[in-house]
Amino acid sequence: MSDAPAPAPVPDTIVLVHGFWVTPRSWEHWVTHYEGRGFNVIAPAYPGLEVEVEALNADPSPIEALTGAKIVEHLESVLDALPSSPIIIGHSAGGAFTQVLLDHGYGAAAVVLNSAPTEGVKVAPLSQLRSVFPVLKNPANHHKAVGFTLEQWTYAFTNTGFSDEESKQLYERYAIPASGRILFDSTLANFQPGPQDIWVDYKNDDRAPLLFISGSEDHIMPPKVQQSNHKHYKSNTITEIKEYGGYAHLLPAQDGWEAIADYALDWALANAGRTAADGAVEPG
Repeated sequence: MSDAPAPAPVPDTIVLVHGFWVTPRSWEHWVTHYEGRGFNVIAPAYPGLEVEVEALNADPSPIEALTGAKIVEHLESVLDALPSSPIIIGHSAGGAFTQVLLDHGYGAAAVVLNSAPTEGVKVAPLSQLRSVFPVLKNPANHHKAVGFTLEQWTYAFTNTGFSDEESKQLYERYAIPASGRILFDSTLANFQPGPQDIWVDYKNDDRAPLLFISGSEDHIMPPKVQQSNHKHYKSNTITEIKEYGGYAHLLPAQDGWEAIADYALDWALANAGRTAADGAVEPG
């Protein structure tokens, strides 16, 4: 009899983690797409944000109460309730939280799309600073939920690949304010002593495989941010990066998203349970 361990089960669940200025509604087409491929799909809201977009725009107080630690704790409770390790896919700030979850031992594999950086990534392109300036320009916003105007949303989320009418429709359907507290704290994380809420151990040899996907035209989380975040990882684990030309920050809603969604899932399935010694596998 062989003493080799039994292979890990193929993941059958996908957890989609949304970012700031949106809710799980932003994943609506990906949920349907992945369910059509036979997967159980969960798109959890941040704690307190389980209501509709319209309700949060009318009363943003649940957003004001958020902290990075509360979000991570809530997402971990969702993952703890699952019978097996899922594939985790995060967008924007959800990509940073996905990296934290992987570092904490969750997930069979993960993909992050236009990910916000984890602590220590100091690259801050001008387009990113312009995108978040509406929040950071006023220190009083630290304790507020701060939204984008349509013009600000278009610059940060839909600057290319969307018509003006599409951008307006997506703004009305998806946009909510974001937590000034988390944005200020994450921006200042590199200047504060000790690990912060969005900290990971870049030398963690036990975490699951991770793929960064970036859109070349993203203003708020440009490719340089993904590239720097990727380079920070020094562990003996699979960590890869792929860039899609012509895509903006709201990549999950831009024409052609289906091919990206399929690539992300196929990559995660191909590499789940693999180590750096095995080498990464291209889906196909």
